[in-house]
Amino acid sequence: MSTHAPNPEHILQTGLAFWGSKTLLSAVEMEVFTELAKRPEDLETLSGRLGLHPRAAHDFLDALVALGFLERHDGRYSNTPSTDFFLDKHKPSYIGGILEMANKRLFHQWGDLTTALRTGLPQNEASRGETDMFATLYADPERLKVFLRAMTGVSRGANQAIAAKFPWAKYQTVADAGPAQGDLIVQVALKNEHLFGTGFDLPEVAPVFEEYVEHHGLTDRVQFRPGNFFKDPLPEAEVVMMGHILHDWNLEEKRFLIRKAYDAVPKGGALIVYDAMIDDERRKNTFGLLMSLNMLIETTGGFDYTSGDCIGWMKDAGFSDARVEHLVGPDSMVVGLK
Repeated sequence: MSTHAPNPEHILQTGLAFWGSKTLLSAVEMEVFTELAKRPEDLETLSGRLGLHPRAAHDFLDALVALGFLERHDGRYSNTPSTDFFLDKHKPSYIGGILEMANKRLFHQWGDLTTALRTGLPQNEASRGETDMFATLYADPERLKVFLRAMTGVSRGANQAIAAKFPWAKYQTVADAGPAQGDLIVQVALKNEHLFGTGFDLPEVAPVFEEYVEHHGLTDRVQFRPGNFFKDPLPEAEVVMMGHILHDWNLEEKRFLIRKAYDAVPKGGALIVYDAMIDDERRKNTFGLLMSLNMLIETTGGFDYTSGDCIGWMKDAGFSDARVEHLVGPDSMVVGLK
């Protein structure tokens, strides 16, 4: 039991946290950080280039300073090291794509969280009788490319950690089920020059995946195979990977995909699953818990889970051993051995 005196600060900061969130999301939408990556600018110049109204400009930019996203010295605004690296659209390290999606979709959908909590039903476009976002995405190659690039940005750190931490020297072949743009298998192949890999996803993903692989000079070692992992067998490989995949699906579907991975790897092979796994005590990984609520809003049955849950599902599927290892930020991987 806490012995601290009652204090409203945390309540108010959390309850009004959307103020700061929307300020950042609007800054990404207006390309504030991309503009300032060119050079520091004063209030008048920056306001003009961004099209800010005089009533709003000063408070908006200084709020970004107070939130820690901009710096201001001698009246000139500039990016912080982090916003310069991660929020400049012209850098390969850009992660703003996921924030752009949050601004256009998730911010509004989370306004219906109470409805989702009481009904257990998603609150996305399909729930309003509109075309499902993913159906629209996969029908538009350019929008699909932008979306898959956003997934790369948010996953890059974990992908590089897997490339470095897993004992790849023991294996020769790897398959990534649901690779998006292909960054996970690319990072693994770049770090481990002896490996040959396959990306397995819907046919519409192929051009984006192949372009990304070619850009990194890996066409001789990494290929794409079209398919649906619920309908088609997974590619046979010594290691199968699923990154930010399992949380999209209900429990039965999660178990089904793990069993398919078990069938795809030989004896001595491995399955790597990574997500923002909730800590087993369900107290510390706030991001993982909130991501699970996001799955409530976005999907019909998806949810995030603990590493203990995942280890149990792997052992039920037949994997003889399974272990968890932290990657970066909220992400951890569970490795199952056959």
